[in-house]
Amino acid sequence: MSSSRKAPVIVITGTPGTGKTTHAELLVQESPVPLKHINVGEMVKEKGLYEAFDEEWQSYTVDEDKLLDELEPLASEGGIVLDWHTCDIFPERWADLVVVLRCNHTKLWDRLEKRGYPLKKIQENNEAEIMDVVIEEARSSYAQEIVVELQSERTEDLESNVARIVQWIEAWKKDNGGSES
Repeated sequence: MSSSRKAPVIVITGTPGTGKTTHAELLVQESPVPLKHINVGEMVKEKGLYEAFDEEWQSYTVDEDKLLDELEPLASEGGIVLDWHTCDIFPERWADLVVVLRCNHTKLWDRLEKRGYPLKKIQENNEAEIMDVVIEEARSSYAQEIVVELQSERTEDLESNVARIVQWIEAWKKDNGGSES
């Protein structure tokens, strides 16, 4: 799908609290091509792309068909950064790069506590990080050469990760015949 696009589709994923939104927002600012940040969780809430709200987990049960229908035209056009805690829902043809952010589980616990997450949700997310759930999901859903695992614990990590993705975008532009910004 990428051959007809003027800009790539980048998926930034990771356990909640790993810095997906912060990375996506900075990437949009630093990118050599115009990119639009799509916080998928916010889109689900704002556009009613869910079946129900789970009180126990304090989260929405996403209507995947509605979500994919909403995202398809945007992904076809390219120039988006999809920011969500899961990635295997997105068709393989959409993604040009899948970035999986990782964080030490004790740092992650602190971040989720600061967000006011219920203990059960903190425990589940922490366990997911320890058990490599998101990276394994990415590796089983996409070609190995487009999946990148990056540490996200300090400001320096954020800056170097975004710089690395910007370099990748520059190479993508050359490989896809896009020299203009």
